[in-house]
Amino acid sequence: MNSFEIYKILKNHFGTVGSWWPKDSPFEVIVGAILTQQSTWTNVEKAIKNLKDKNTLDPSSIVNLPMDELKILIKPSGFFNQKADRLKDMSQYIMDKYQGNIELFFNKNNKELRQELLGLKGVGLETADSIILYSAEKNEFVIDTYTKRIYSRLGLVKDTIDYESLKDYITKDIPEELMIYQEFHGLLVLTGKNLCKKKDPKCIECPLNKKCKLAIENS
Repeated sequence: MNSFEIYKILKNHFGTVGSWWPKDSPFEVIVGAILTQQSTWTNVEKAIKNLKDKNTLDPSSIVNLPMDELKILIKPSGFFNQKADRLKDMSQYIMDKYQGNIELFFNKNNKELRQELLGLKGVGLETADSIILYSAEKNEFVIDTYTKRIYSRLGLVKDTIDYESLKDYITKDIPEELMIYQEFHGLLVLTGKNLCKKKDPKCIECPLNKKCKLAIENS
């Protein structure tokens, strides 16, 4: 079973999810990608709502917002001291180098943009790829904990596989199309959150169970 077959099975089960990442602006995705580190999306949404309610969800406002106030606004996402620093650094960078223009920031090829993002404080592989895929809307597949768990339980890869190797393994079999990249990632998130849970996975309900190593062992 290759990745495109997995995509089609999950899409048939969950339906069309489209661009899974909720957003009102590209910068909101950048903020969300930073806040979601070591947090649940439910708590990230609370923090983003706080920023929206204060009309501070743009680089200039983040830069000018007192640090203590920013920490209070994003507190629901956890690790707020660290994340406040990272939001300040990212916003200051965009203001200094691109005059706050996100489109100008993204106006480069994937490799250049990825290298630039990875050079910023607190931006790792998953965060960088999330920003490229959902904010810049460029073809860059995202690997997360759910994806690694699903593929290792299916028996397709070892659970020790590194980020780039799993990314290469998945993308070699799926069309390089933005909507498929976004939707497949969203479908894997839904599967990991609702079915292929870390504890007590719901193998019986999972549409991949007939070809899943873990499900077969547990049946």
